[in-house]
Amino acid sequence: MNIEIFGAWVAVFLTLAIFSFLYKDNPFYKIAEHLFVGVSAGYWMSMFFWTQIQPNLFGRLWPSSQYSESGVWYRIYDLLGVVAGNVFPDGGIDKGHDLHFIYLIPLALGIMMLLSLYKPLNWMARWGIAYTVGMAAGLRAYGFLSSNVLGQVKGTIMPLVNTELPLFDLVEPSHFNNLVILVGTVTGLLYFYFSKEHKGVFGNVTKVGIYFLMISFGASFGFAVMGRISLLIGRFVDLLKFSGEQYHHASIWVLLLMVILLGYSAYKEKENPEV
Repeated sequence: MNIEIFGAWVAVFLTLAIFSFLYKDNPFYKIAEHLFVGVSAGYWMSMFFWTQIQPNLFGRLWPSSQYSESGVWYRIYDLLGVVAGNVFPDGGIDKGHDLHFIYLIPLALGIMMLLSLYKPLNWMARWGIAYTVGMAAGLRAYGFLSSNVLGQVKGTIMPLVNTELPLFDLVEPSHFNNLVILVGTVTGLLYFYFSKEHKGVFGNVTKVGIYFLMISFGASFGFAVMGRISLLIGRFVDLLKFSGEQYHHASIWVLLLMVILLGYSAYKEKENPEV
């Protein structure tokens, strides 16, 4: 059995194991769940290390452009290279960076976060986590404000009177589309104005805002569902592909084996409900 056929059998097992949760929580689902979480964590940890920590942190502390065998700082680097030659190659790390000792601060914060595994010093991890959370919150807040809030405001600022625009167009800007954006934005914002009771004329206006919000949320939900459905179709296509003779009917045999084992487990549970 070559590696391609083995990979097909593994893919079929993991796919059907996830689908088996539709029956009930069972050992097959737990195996697939734990494998997914573990492999994902290991993969992203490896990717983050080789794309961020090694080139952007170590590459700025020990760049190859300033490598010197007589320097004390690079003697430490050579010692680290003896332990982990792939991370610390001979002659320094060539990633196009200059030497910046300021990056000793994030190195120290990272070491503090790793100390959470060592109980006597796990209190130091709070400093690294606090800095990371605070910095990430500040950067995300700025990015969200710039891309979402200001971007939405700019998208709703448009001239209502423009002779160059057509009266109606489904895709391109038009007077009708501009009017819909204006009405939807104003009525949607008025719905969240709670200083005045929503009744009478004001209540009718806010109802229009509710309709626009429902359409927006429905479109977002429909887009998410379509994305999940496309993934589901992809898995079904693979199951049909791997059920062929080329892959020794992997889908059929794995499905049959799982049904037999789950049926036997259900039978044993029925005989011994206490177990």
